[in-house]
Amino acid sequence: MAKQEWKPGNMVYPLPAVLVTCRDEKGKDNILTVAWTGTVNTNPPMVYISVRPERYSYEMIRSTKEFVINLTTKELVWATDFCGVNSGRDMDKFERCKLHKEEASVVKAPLLAESPVNIECRVTEEKKLGSHSMFLAKVVAVHADEEYMDEKGRFSFAKAKPIVYSHGEYYRLGEKLGTFGYSVKKKGKKKGKKPSKKH
Repeated sequence: MAKQEWKPGNMVYPLPAVLVTCRDEKGKDNILTVAWTGTVNTNPPMVYISVRPERYSYEMIRSTKEFVINLTTKELVWATDFCGVNSGRDMDKFERCKLHKEEASVVKAPLLAESPVNIECRVTEEKKLGSHSMFLAKVVAVHADEEYMDEKGRFSFAKAKPIVYSHGEYYRLGEKLGTFGYSVKKKGKKKGKKPSKKH
């Protein structure tokens, strides 16, 4: 198989496309679309977002040290794109996108009501990396919409239809291909009638 060698670049795709909500010290709210985000630790639960310092939300997050990661769905794809290409300096994105706020339980930044999962975060460290600054944060609360729970009371991403971002394009996640550990799981014995003993 022939492969091309490219110059160094970010090629870890696809990525979650999330809507990050924040509130400044005067009480003004904003929404920022972020693709540079993910999990960094299990215990304590920690995540990160990377934001360009010139973005309007950067100073809001840097000063308050709080934000909320709101997962996105097929129904939120237009708003996800809109909030990524427009600045909160120029408009109220909640109003323009017809999105609704809910008060968080721990942080002051609002939750996005239309999001299936809201993750409240408190910044522990900022790392200036170059084009972006990375905010490492502890997860202090999680909210999951009951609409997307399955019959066992677990959150169903299949019902939520989350979207991802890859090379300037948005995609909806689809078919489940396996479950964690299925590659090493021992096959169970087939149930059936025991063979009768021959006399």
